Amino acid sequence: MVSFISTVPSFLAVVPAPSSTTSRHPVNAGIVCCKIEVDNVQRHGFRRRDMLHGIGATIGMDVMARSCLFVEVANAADLIQRRQRSEFQSSVKATLATAIKGNPDLIPPILTLALNDSVTYDKSTKSGGPNGSVRFSSEISRPENKGLAAALNLLEEAKKEIDSYSKGGPISYADLIQYAAQSAVKSTFLAAAIKKCGGNEEKGNLLYTAYGSNGQWGLFNREFGRSDAQEPDPEGRVPQWEKASVQEMKDKFTALGFGPRQLAVMSAFLGPDQAATEALLATDPDVSPWVQKYQRSRETVSQTDYEVDLITTLTKLSSLGQQINYEAYTYPVQKIELSKLKL
Repeated sequence: MVSFISTVPSFLAVVPAPSSTTSRHPVNAGIVCCKIEVDNVQRHGFRRRDMLHGIGATIGMDVMARSCLFVEVANAADLIQRRQRSEFQSSVKATLATAIKGNPDLIPPILTLALNDSVTYDKSTKSGGPNGSVRFSSEISRPENKGLAAALNLLEEAKKEIDSYSKGGPISYADLIQYAAQSAVKSTFLAAAIKKCGGNEEKGNLLYTAYGSNGQWGLFNREFGRSDAQEPDPEGRVPQWEKASVQEMKDKFTALGFGPRQLAVMSAFLGPDQAATEALLATDPDVSPWVQKYQRSRETVSQTDYEVDLITTLTKLSSLGQQINYEAYTYPVQKIELSKLKL
């Protein structure tokens, strides 16, 4: 690194000393001195302005060098944190995928659990949302959450395993529930690909890898670091999906900032029987075109329209009103004491 102080002596060395001829003109000594000094400096090819420019350049180089050092340190720390979060996130996904694979019958309630934890969001008070409040006994026992306790129990068991290997603290229920929904959605996408291949798992995996939507989860994956609520969310914010009319569902989605399109694509989250839910939604003229669109999309090899829209909607729902802590689950890197190394 260039240091400004270290360059000052070199500049002083090139500044010429005042000429002795100035003593011949005592009356105009100041004026003559300035003229002779300037002439003398010009003969040496160096002016005061040049020196100031040089000093300024040196200071600039010093500041830039120090700034670069700070940026490099900051970038290195940021990369370490990103790697820590990424590695932990991958482990969380693997644990949840294993848990869900062993309990495929719990996929529908896991999806509804994530939806119900999200739609408690209230725009006017900016409260609720995907904050893990559904874990409280007084909330999970509400009528709209009937049949979801088994899914919550499964996730609580998965949480114990996740927390046992986490180096950055326990995972929040808010993150746990939303990432369980992601794993459940992925499993349904993969199951659809396997079905298209006549039940052949190897071919189904290849089909999903080649044509699936796995690359569309980028934004969802960045939203990792939700905080848990410390008390249940208010009652009356979540419809009983199995008993709700289409208009009630539309009103709820409208209140959250969504429309018929998002309602249709989330049909798998609105109760245990997706086919029955879609049949009900298809009776509404606003929702029906979207239901038909996604039904046709699921018949294609890639399911692109259905999968991309579902991922986009789930990502928005799972972030309602949440302030994401992008440093969550990071931890200090253990320092190596060089004195203890045996070389």
